[in-house]
Amino acid sequence: MKPLIVITGPTASGKTEMSIEMAQKIGGEIVNADSMQVYKYMDIGTAKPTLEERNKIPHYLIDEVEPTVSYSVAQYVVAARDYIAKVHEKQKTPILVGGTGLYIDSVVNNIQYGEGGVDENYRMHLKKIADEMGNEHIHKMLHGIDPKSAEKIHVSDRKRIIRALEVYHLTGETITEQKEKSRLQKSPYQVEMYAINMDRSKLYDRINKRVDIMIKKGLVEEVERLIKMGVNENMTSMQGIGYKEIMQYLKGEISLDEATDMIKQGTRRYAKRQLTWFRKNSKIQWIWR
Repeated sequence: MKPLIVITGPTASGKTEMSIEMAQKIGGEIVNADSMQVYKYMDIGTAKPTLEERNKIPHYLIDEVEPTVSYSVAQYVVAARDYIAKVHEKQKTPILVGGTGLYIDSVVNNIQYGEGGVDENYRMHLKKIADEMGNEHIHKMLHGIDPKSAEKIHVSDRKRIIRALEVYHLTGETITEQKEKSRLQKSPYQVEMYAINMDRSKLYDRINKRVDIMIKKGLVEEVERLIKMGVNENMTSMQGIGYKEIMQYLKGEISLDEATDMIKQGTRRYAKRQLTWFRKNSKIQWIWR
């Protein structure tokens, strides 16, 4: 079994800083585990490590795909394993860093996904249903075929609800069934997992300040550039917190102040969901800051 270190935690908790410091100390290289940082040209809203930070330590799985492309957890797992293997070949220690719990668990637990491809028409059909009838409706659809996944996926997480339905539509197997099959295969890694935590008020203050900084750095202009590149609000990349709200602002549906407040609130709620997810993992060692 080969070594793999995981550094995770809620958004804005300081994972990038800690991972770079650790990588410098132990001779490690970083593999991204943030579902939004895989997209090119989406730098400000995803809080990517800066070029200066990436020059200190090699980072993988950042700027991997175009923002017009749908990218799934199954694709991520394949790419992450390849990069982890390359780091091992260099006699370095891979450090998996990010806050997307599903991505991390899938790599650590060696989950195999029967991908089944993508059905854009079916995906758009589900998005239309969600727009017209609410996320609750498609969440009930998922509960009807895969209650275990429905219990784990929050009703507000439209992206994962739709993907779970799409996998069943394409493969005839639920994500739960796929995971149960894949868990029979032992993980190839000797894993050490660390998660950052801090007082809730301190974390929320960091989140609010980060959002203000993103606006000042040009998040609105970043979204405008993406729109000019052909990106629209229905694409997977635009479902991330920050991008969908700025899209609403640019369409004239809300003010910039309203968008900023919505981003802060959405990010705080996301951080709370992340902490709930990580606390269920008994392998995690918590680091308080």
